[in-house]
Amino acid sequence: MAETTAFELVSPERLLVSKDVEMVVVPGAEGYFGVLPRHAPMISTLNAGVIDIHQGGQVEERIFIAGGFAEVTEDRCTVLAEEAVPVGEIDPAAVNQEIANLSDELKDSAGGPETARLSQRIQMLEAKAAAAA
Repeated sequence: MAETTAFELVSPERLLVSKDVEMVVVPGAEGYFGVLPRHAPMISTLNAGVIDIHQGGQVEERIFIAGGFAEVTEDRCTVLAEEAVPVGEIDPAAVNQEIANLSDELKDSAGGPETARLSQRIQMLEAKAAAAA
């Protein structure tokens, strides 16, 4: 049997994943990184993107996250995600409609923090739409 590492994915709503995996690939702020057993300890901020969970030499599960933090130790990877949803549960039409609505709000915004917030949300939703494609 292949070596495994413990993987936990937690969102504000619930614990989504808690299991031993062969490898997990996570969207780090400086690029995607893979976590295998005996990985060097690290902490990373995360970008919006897809976490790939590998079992049996292939991707077993894909989960979109909207950002967060990852802590990696020699025997564990813990992801604290701002938002998380399995890729198969993403409704592309609903995501595209939300992008359109926020784009309209962005056009009408007066600048400042509200414009930055809307722009960040649109970028995250574009990544979510790309994950579902």
